[in-house]
Amino acid sequence: MAPGVVASAAADSGINHLLDPRKKWYNNRRILALNGWIVLLLITSSTNGYDGSMMNGLQSLSQWQNYFNHPSTHELGLLNAIQNIGSLAAYPFAPYLSDGIGRRPTVFIGACIMCIATALQGASQSEGMFVGARFLIGFGLTFAANAAPMLVSELSYPLYRAQLTATYNSLWYSGAIIAAWTTFGTFKINSTWAWRIPSVLQGLPSVLQVLLIWFVPESPRYLVHKGKEEEALNVLAYYHADGNRDDPLVQYEFNEIKTAIDYDRTVAENVGWKSLFNTPGNRKRMRIIIAIAFFSQWSGNGLASYYLNQILNDINIKDSTTQLLINGILAIWNLICALIASSMVERLGRRFMFLFSGIGMLVFFTSQTIAFAQFQINAQPAAAHSVIAFIFLFYACYDVAFTPLIVAYTVEILPYPLRAKGFNVFNFVISLALIFNQYANPIALAAITWKYYIIYCCWIAFECVFLYLYVVETKGLTLEETAAIFDGEHATNEILGQGLHAADKHEGKHSGSVDEVEHHVGTLEKV
Repeated sequence: MAPGVVASAAADSGINHLLDPRKKWYNNRRILALNGWIVLLLITSSTNGYDGSMMNGLQSLSQWQNYFNHPSTHELGLLNAIQNIGSLAAYPFAPYLSDGIGRRPTVFIGACIMCIATALQGASQSEGMFVGARFLIGFGLTFAANAAPMLVSELSYPLYRAQLTATYNSLWYSGAIIAAWTTFGTFKINSTWAWRIPSVLQGLPSVLQVLLIWFVPESPRYLVHKGKEEEALNVLAYYHADGNRDDPLVQYEFNEIKTAIDYDRTVAENVGWKSLFNTPGNRKRMRIIIAIAFFSQWSGNGLASYYLNQILNDINIKDSTTQLLINGILAIWNLICALIASSMVERLGRRFMFLFSGIGMLVFFTSQTIAFAQFQINAQPAAAHSVIAFIFLFYACYDVAFTPLIVAYTVEILPYPLRAKGFNVFNFVISLALIFNQYANPIALAAITWKYYIIYCCWIAFECVFLYLYVVETKGLTLEETAAIFDGEHATNEILGQGLHAADKHEGKHSGSVDEVEHHVGTLEKV
């Protein structure tokens, strides 16, 4: 795949002319209701974001440090990494539940496990119990985090799919904000409740999901895959066309889904784990997915995400109140930047945002490294303040792409039969990268301080080259169209042609369908 190649006319998706320009999320009752249920799925990410910020905050609490006998750097590594070790234990099972019993029941199972685990975490009587509870949090989170973003992407009204799916990972910071300010608010409690309250509140999103998840509709793609075509058509009609099963948009979506699933069953033979790598198109997908999963955790962001208090200690900012304030303000800053970026994915395009993010991270992480070195060598207070400023600027660039896009882009480039397994590989790689970071970062920071940053500077430079060479633009395409651009002309003709034919049939526009298919296929072939 040549560098710089993009689907320049991707916005001319076959579905665009079927969207009613007057139908917006704020003036259509059923789209508003659908988006409300989608928010219930989006908060799955909050549980994960809460964890990193909570562990940052707890390390600044003397009550927590005293109760657990001031954990060493090795113990801190385990306490942080154990959630991801729990996630690893669940990965072999998560895609089979998502594809087997459905997206919605899988979210419910994960949420139930996390409710139990956070209660145990808050009631911990020993370090072992705390570690075990965090293992269970990771185990349950894997099920919910595998199914929820796929259900968001597969349910959303087409006009808002990209923005809502991008918002999923952006809400990681909503959890981080709650955790940061909860620990700030409880740190003056002169008892173990200073850390028990934040530990229990981590389960709040899961409690909401347990209570309300059965009101959320199941994925139409899952229903078609299981042969429940009437139910799938009803879901699409109810939420996307005010109950009109013959609406051209509904017919386009329904027939495109059926064709794509049939194609992957009979032509591409996309079944089993081996299929993730057994065709050129799938190998291209997995190369990108595995890379951005590693990049999302190995770009230097893991340092401030989990060990901000250690960094602040190294630049002589040791007051607990100040550390907790910086942690809380950084979480708010990240959420604002990520949500702004989420709203721009269809305007700016994925490729531009990834490249902007990579180059910006390289500039500001290098600047952060220089400022950190200046403080360590010359003990200049201005250099310490510069480190903090560059942390905020670095995260602003990180949040352009690596917060909103990594989940959205992964889900949209995978065809339905591979979506659960491919997304599971994505999450598995993230957990591996996190475990390494959480063990290595505190030890390396303690041993070589600012020199450790140089490794990340070199790695981010490599990331920029990879992103330039391999990221493909997908702006303006449906899930099925996006997946098809990796599989060649035949897949594009099959999937797009069936969708447009069905839509035109219900619009009474047979004469134009062939020309539209040929025009759009030509657009997709440019990729």
